[in-house]
Amino acid sequence: MALTKEQRILNYVLQNAVKGDPQSVVDNIDEYCSEKEWAMNVGDEKGLIMDKVMMEINPSSCLELGAYCGYSAVRTARLLKPGGQLLSIEISPVYAAIAKQMVEFAGLQDKVTFLEGPSEEMIPQLKKKYEVDTFDFVFIDHHKKRYEPDTKLLEECGLLKKGSVLLADNVICPGAPEFLHYVRTSGRYDCTHYPSHVEYMTNEDADRTTICLNSSH
Repeated sequence: MALTKEQRILNYVLQNAVKGDPQSVVDNIDEYCSEKEWAMNVGDEKGLIMDKVMMEINPSSCLELGAYCGYSAVRTARLLKPGGQLLSIEISPVYAAIAKQMVEFAGLQDKVTFLEGPSEEMIPQLKKKYEVDTFDFVFIDHHKKRYEPDTKLLEECGLLKKGSVLLADNVICPGAPEFLHYVRTSGRYDCTHYPSHVEYMTNEDADRTTICLNSSH
């Protein structure tokens, strides 16, 4: 049976990256997806925006919606301070398995926990089942139609606090207009928009990454 693109990405990393070196893992994924096959990782350009946010807020508790191949999990976890934790929710068991292998190869398995299932079912379980209080940082990069309802669900479940930062990818292409309208008009968030490009694409492929600071009490 032919390997999937995601399996080919994983194999490339296993064969070329330095085991236990998260930056090497990130660099090799970027190299593969730039030179061989496009993939829907956050990518190197928008990854620098993520790095900047992570270093500014220095979070302890992080949530990722959408793991895909584990690129953003590795990118996030490599910057977590000692004791920091990332929970990553992924609906696809296939993607979750690949992401887990990627994180383990990077040596970050003690910092990342993958939860398999639909985000709308997993989010309400986070407080009781996974003993989460609130999240300092949430990276949103799953199904675009889930951006707005899952943001509201995080609020309803008491998982966001004043100062929580949401980082949402691909809000222009393919787009998350309901989410953008909500965070701009709800009165809960201070939003900053970073112009960028679709991952591994050229200038005409415009996109935007949006950072939302929860300003509600």
